[in-house]
This record gives sequence, structure tokens and C-alpha cells, in this order.
Amino acid sequence: MKLLQNQGYQIQPYKVGPDYVDTEYHTRITGTPSRNLDMFLIQDSTRLQSLFAKEAQHADICVIEGVMGLFDGLGVDKDFCSSAGIAKQLNCPVLLVVNGQSASTSVAAVVKGFAEFDRAVMISGVIINKVASETHYQLIKKAIETYTDVPVFGYLKRAEGVELPSRQLGLVPDREINDVTEKIQQVAESLEETVDLNSLLEKLPDEKVFYQSPKFPQFTGLKVAYALDEAFHFYYQDNLELLTAYGVELIPFSPLRDHQLPEADLYYFGGGYPEEFAQHLAENHEMRKSIKEKHEQGAFILAECGGLMYLGDGFKDAEQLYPMVGIFEGVSEMTSRLQRFGYCYGELEQDLLIGKKGTTVVGHEFHHSRFDSLEPTMLKMTKKRDGEVVKKWTGGYQKKNTFGSYLHFHFYQSENFLQNLLEQVRNGL
Repeated sequence: MKLLQNQGYQIQPYKVGPDYVDTEYHTRITGTPSRNLDMFLIQDSTRLQSLFAKEAQHADICVIEGVMGLFDGLGVDKDFCSSAGIAKQLNCPVLLVVNGQSASTSVAAVVKGFAEFDRAVMISGVIINKVASETHYQLIKKAIETYTDVPVFGYLKRAEGVELPSRQLGLVPDREINDVTEKIQQVAESLEETVDLNSLLEKLPDEKVFYQSPKFPQFTGLKVAYALDEAFHFYYQDNLELLTAYGVELIPFSPLRDHQLPEADLYYFGGGYPEEFAQHLAENHEMRKSIKEKHEQGAFILAECGGLMYLGDGFKDAEQLYPMVGIFEGVSEMTSRLQRFGYCYGELEQDLLIGKKGTTVVGHEFHHSRFDSLEPTMLKMTKKRDGEVVKKWTGGYQKKNTFGSYLHFHFYQSENFLQNLLEQVRNGL
């Protein structure tokens, strides 16, 4: 993305799947908000196609970062929730990035396998990663060109100091790495030396993208305040923009630095890494008190994952217990392994902020933390794979007008998900 931007192209970035951190890197690199393309969270293909076109119409080149391997998705269906599935749905070409470390001719076997596994996937070429030298690259390139018809556009050299640190679910957020911009620029400059960008661009189809903006119900006058700082920043850009398309005014605030909540009709606490800032959150007594008082007054509050952790009684680490907001009775703590991982369904067992009793919502959970609580749960959760239920549990809590759960929601999951939520807020004021 940075290489293309350095050449003067207007880039629109996307990410396959539900990841928040990768999209934040895209946004930093390009200066354009990145979007998620997720076939589970947005199961209506027409709606997903429209979300792609909404931003693609303004770009010179759209770059979609895949998820895991090309054909890896939900279960063994190569077309559902996979990079290949998105490529086929959008009819776009695929640039393979293949690891060349400690290999030569075997890389050709890998490329051949990908190229022939599903002929409906348009593989336009390949770039070799982790190459030791120009000689190493030429050996791999010759093997691929000998045994396949896939063009080789270049390579990325192994280099010290450009690796990005990881945490729990993936990369450490870009806002926590001081020299991240310099590292990305260093990689872009290396690619400029070793990738035949002109040949790569010549393989791209010249397309016109058309987008017709839908009409949305209006909730003019409603205000939504959302937590936004180093501790809370997991939001889908399309969610925030859908709120504004509904006529809602968005107000960011910081649980770390602000001392009281702004006036609003709905408060939204997204995910993030509150455990990394537990002490600072605990020390902000005024903000914790302000949130608790708003809850007691009947304010509408929606909390996802890290937001749920913050609204509990406390967060416990190996050394001490940090007091949190105290809306939900319970304490969260980090564990050494993933507690929940992946897509899931939640059936509402009673009327809640997020919908009516009997409604099923979709979302995803990815967390190492555990929230130990005796609060009654409100959702019957299921995880399905290849048409079979593979796990069941309960989750989600609601007290007064505050709902919290480990689920991350996409507001485009159904035509009326956000409308129903905002109608509850407006009717309850």
C-alpha cells in the first residue's frame, strides 16, 4: 500500500475478516480509513458488495489484505469467509505472497497448488517473501516459471529491525509503536528495489465501480458518544459512518484522560486493550463515577469485549485488583490461552438493547480474558462450523439500559439492526 501510495496512487485499503488492528495500520499508511469485508458478519452478499463499492468508487487502486491462507475460512468451505471467497465475489485478481525462506523449487509446488486448487480464483502473480539474496530469488523465480504459468513480480528481502511486535490476537496496535511509520517506509523502499511494479499493475483490470447510496431512516438530534483512546479503539469504520448516515452526531471521549462523560443519548464502549491500561483507567476516579451515575440514571450504554471488562467491578492481574466502573458485578482477568475465538450466533432470551426476545444476532469473539460474574446471562450462544453446532454457551448481560458482552457487532449485519437499537434509544428518552 505504501509503495503504491509513494507512486502517487489513491489507495483504498480493505481487510478480509473481522480484524481491527490490521485496518488501523492500513489507515495510518494510506491516510484513508480501511474497511472490513466479512462474509459472516455481513451475510447478505449484495450489502457486502455495496460496502465495497461505496469506497472503491473514489480510489485508483483497491488493495484487499487477505486473512490467513488464501482458502482458509470458516470450516472447510473454501469460499466462505476466506480471501478466495471475497476475491470471487468481487471478481478481483489475487497477488500471492509466498514464503521463500530455506526453500527453492518447493516454492513452485506451493504456487502450483494454489493456482490449480480453484481455477475460478484469478491469481495474477506472486511475490516471494523472506528471500536471502538476489541469487536465492532467481532460483525460486526460475522454478516457478518452469513449473507454472504464474508470473513472478519480485521479492522482499529478509531484513532486521522491520518486524512488528505481536500481542495476544495479532500485531500490537500501531498507535503503541513509536517508529512504525519509519518501518513501513523502509519496507516500501525495499519493495521498490525488488518488485516489478509496472508489470504487476499491467495485470490489473481497468474497472469502473458504480455505487448507489441507499436511503436510511433519520434519527436527527440523537447523540452517540464513543470511547476512543489507547485503551478503546476497536470500531468498524462502516459502523461509525452508518451512525452518521442515520443522522446521529458522534462524540468521541477518552476514559483514560477525560473526567466525565459528554452529554449523549447512547454511550458506546468498543473493544481494545483495557488490560494494558488498567492502572490508568482505575486512577481516573471521576470518569468511572460519571459512567456509573449515567447508568443509574437509565442512560443507554452498549459495551463490546474490552468495554464489558471496563464496566465490571474490576480487573485482576497477577499483582493486584484494579477497580473499574462497577455496573456489572464481576471481575475480569487475563488467561494464558484464548477463551473464545471466532464467529458465533447469539439468541436473545429477552428484550435487550440490541434487539427483541427471540432475535438472533451474529458477531465474533476473540479474547484471552475471562469475566467471572454471577450476573444472569441474556444470550444463548452457539458456534457453528460446516453446518454443525460445535459449541454452546451463554453470555451477555443487561442491567437497566446497559448491555455488555464479549461480542463484537457489525451494524450492517441486518437491514434493521441499527434502526431497532436507535429506536429503543429515541423512544426511551
